[in-house]
Amino acid sequence: MAAGWHDEHRAIQENRMIVKNSNPVSLIEVPSTFPEEGLSRQILAWNERMMLVRHLMQRGWVGTRHSHPHEQLVYVIRGRLHVTAGEQTFEAASGDSFIVPGGMEHQASALEESEVLDIFTPFREEYANSRLHDAITQ
Repeated sequence: MAAGWHDEHRAIQENRMIVKNSNPVSLIEVPSTFPEEGLSRQILAWNERMMLVRHLMQRGWVGTRHSHPHEQLVYVIRGRLHVTAGEQTFEAASGDSFIVPGGMEHQASALEESEVLDIFTPFREEYANSRLHDAITQ
């Protein structure tokens, strides 16, 4: 277990997530979770105000239509997605970015194998809790 995990867990338990340093988060050291078939997720750097998340989608993956109160900035590193955000439908490919406002229903599907970086503000507490749970139980 990495140093600092207990401190982060305690801060979340006290409902006051505080990151006290700016140490880099190494992609190869962060475990993946698999919240849906065809989707993997890595919770990267985060604090109480924002969170960086990497998603890998298999070709043919169709995400569940949902909404959340967080603002979401999406950057497509590679691949191509079909996106519905509110009443708007579009495709986003490598190098594209877009914003999903908090509270807007949205859905994405992978037209080809894709890699995406999402920035959420404020941070996704349920994602942080799952990352801490996984780290503690390993």
